[in-house]
Order: sequence, then C-alpha cells, then structure tokens
Amino acid sequence: MSDSRVPVRVRFSKSGRAKYISHLDLLRTVQRAIKRSGLPVWYSEGFNPRIYLSFPLALPVGCDSICENVDFYLTEDIGLDEVMRRLDEALPEGIKTVSAAPPVYTLKDIGAAEYEIGIEGVTEDAMRSFMESETIEVQKFSKKKGMVTTDIKPHITVLGTAVKDDLLIVSLRLPAGNTLNINAQLVTDAFTARYGGRVRYTKRTNILCADGSDFE
Repeated sequence: MSDSRVPVRVRFSKSGRAKYISHLDLLRTVQRAIKRSGLPVWYSEGFNPRIYLSFPLALPVGCDSICENVDFYLTEDIGLDEVMRRLDEALPEGIKTVSAAPPVYTLKDIGAAEYEIGIEGVTEDAMRSFMESETIEVQKFSKKKGMVTTDIKPHITVLGTAVKDDLLIVSLRLPAGNTLNINAQLVTDAFTARYGGRVRYTKRTNILCADGSDFE
C-alpha cells in the first residue's frame, strides 16, 4: 500500500427510511455520495476501476444504527472535518456522519455489537423469565449445514432493561464478527414467540472488539 493513500474510517448513523436500504444498496449509495462530494478518493486498479469501500460489519435491514462504519482511502491528506462536511452534503436523508478518523482496528478484531430494542406490550418480568430459561433455541443458518437448531442463550448478554412510554427498552450485547454472528432479530423473534408483544424498533448502538474495547 502506497504511503500516498490515506486510510479513513467514517462512522455514520442510519435511521428513518434509510434503515430499509439493504447492505448492497448502501454500498452503491455511499459510492454515489463520495463521487458527488468531490473527495479525492482512491480507486481500485484494473479494467473497471471502482472506489475502494469496506463496511466492517453489515447492518440488518430495518435496524437503525448510530455506529456504522465505512473505510476508504484518500489520495490527499485533507482535514477529516472537511471529509464529513462534504459527505453530509452528498448523503441522502437518514444517513449522517458521526466521526472520521484513521482506522485503529480491522474486521478480524470485531467481537460483539450492542443493541437497544423497544418492545410494546410486555414487561421487564417477561424479559427476566426469558433469560432464566434453560435454553433459547432458534433456527439459524449455517453455511455448512443450512438451517440448524441453535441454543443462543449462552451468547446473549442483557445489559439493562427499563420501561419508557409503555415500551420495554432492552439493551443487549450479541456476538458479531468472523467467528459468530447473532442477529438481534433472532432474539426478538424468540422472545415475542413466547411472551407476545410487538417490536417497535431495533437500534445498533455500539460495535466492540473481542477484548471489549470500542471498535475504532
């Protein structure tokens, strides 16, 4: 990698109608925004050059987030505040930059993600009972075996619960990264199948490294 390529990791939020943009469409959306921004970005080489983009952890469709990341390279060392300003002017409604900095960690360092979930029509006692179950079995896709029955209880950490505006607010930490991924919807589907209620929103609030430090 040439020293003239300056690595940048932009953290951004994704909410409102933008939460329904799929991962592939998000890639295209950010590519178009970068082109419109006029940022001096590095393109891949070959017959069909493209802007190099890397999203360290895909976000499920329908999930809000305040901590998504995209990595790319600049060919000039311009101010990071300027990078954010230009991107914000070019990005669509619902996607907004939060910060920009040189990457510290890589994809292989990711170990977990945290979520806030709002569920209507249930109590904190229901969540307590759910987590006291001997097992929480779900159907989970495996690349090698297809759909398999998996006990996800050992992988769920409830960080806290509260009731606000008739919603049960649950904060969860779930495995993420190369080794194991647990989608928050697997948890909410298993919970509502037992206790009813309606999931009003799911929001990713943080991405963590395997050692517990923030993914930066």
